[in-house]
Amino acid sequence: MSGRGGNNRRGYRRRDRDADPGQDSPRQVKKGEKGSGGLHFDKGRGGIYERFHWIPPAVSTEPLPAPDCPYCGKAIKDIASAIGDKGSNEPVHFDCAIARAAKGETLEKGDAVVYIGGGRFGVVHFNGQHSAPPFKIKKILEWEDKEQRAAWRKTVCDRYSAT
Repeated sequence: MSGRGGNNRRGYRRRDRDADPGQDSPRQVKKGEKGSGGLHFDKGRGGIYERFHWIPPAVSTEPLPAPDCPYCGKAIKDIASAIGDKGSNEPVHFDCAIARAAKGETLEKGDAVVYIGGGRFGVVHFNGQHSAPPFKIKKILEWEDKEQRAAWRKTVCDRYSAT
């Protein structure tokens, strides 16, 4: 052991530092400069290629539709948080859908109707104690049809998703 600590390897030397001063060395790009005009070297491709630049999609300036909820009759101001109606797939308020799903269920103490994902609600029993499973799904209520995508969702998805 040398007693100095650390490893005894040589430091990594970059090629541009090793280049002979008489030969052409790669040009250093200063901060704020564009660079080499989009040309980049890649060993895997075997040479210089032009890097593709991502162009963001144009965002629509039209306002999202604000249809009326068939359950309460009020306008749906935030259509992104709406859910499709059970039968017609028309947009309804999320809270109205939960109330409609809970209307036909008999709930015991500690039960609640909650959204469990995938267009489904569930009757869930929450344990009051600190037990191992904090809740148990007693019943699953299918709400939205997984096979049919509602037409109004396309306008919402096109606004928020670029892919």
